[in-house]
Amino acid sequence: MPWLRALAALALVSLAACGTTEAPDATLGWTPERLYAEAHDEMASGNRQSAIKMLEKLEARYPFGQWAEQAQLDIAWAHFKENERELSLAAIDRFMKLHPNHAAYDYALYLKGLVNFNEQQGLMARLGSQDLSERDQAALRESFDAFKDLITRFPDSKYTPDAEARMRYLVNSMARGKVHIARYYYNRGAYVAAANRAQEVIRDYQEAPALEEALYLLIRSYEKLGLDDMRADAERVMRRSFPDSELLRNGLPQDDRRWWQVWR
Repeated sequence: MPWLRALAALALVSLAACGTTEAPDATLGWTPERLYAEAHDEMASGNRQSAIKMLEKLEARYPFGQWAEQAQLDIAWAHFKENERELSLAAIDRFMKLHPNHAAYDYALYLKGLVNFNEQQGLMARLGSQDLSERDQAALRESFDAFKDLITRFPDSKYTPDAEARMRYLVNSMARGKVHIARYYYNRGAYVAAANRAQEVIRDYQEAPALEEALYLLIRSYEKLGLDDMRADAERVMRRSFPDSELLRNGLPQDDRRWWQVWR
């Protein structure tokens, strides 16, 4: 009968509505202070995803003023601690665009450098002995640029000393990365490419420990290419710069050490 079909349809609609009913948000009406305190407690307990949701509610409900600004920074930090690099960087960039003159801008720059620095460290741990010769060093460069911006704009920031120390490490790492790539090309007979990479290190990283190996690879690449005058010039520079070089006496060590393994 038509009325029975109508009654059945109404019952189905009612059941569907019951199935999709969500529990009311217990945080409705909370002050920004209470929302932030709850997020802080979640963060301290290691429940960073819950903290992020609470901070997002705080920013959505109170989008202007110090609470929203602090929430943006804390969201970036929480994503960083959760190893969510892209989300953390997006939150940092958003904060810097919205608040270019904020008192915590130096912290935002420091955190941006730290996110990329730790991304590179995590990459090293994940890859183990995997060959990095064909990988770029974008995270290294982005980290370096953020730290450089920090110390240039905020030389008196409390984050500057640590940024300077990390920059020294990054310079050495970038130089070693290029030397590793130069060696990779040299070992495969691509002597022009090897020479070009070695020259980049000599030009851009004159204070880095990797300079010695870069000069040695340049000498050997010129030798393989039959460029005797250029080889002689490079060797004179190396003997003047590294008069006791083991490389000139014994050549490259035959091991599988990767450029990031500075502890070996």
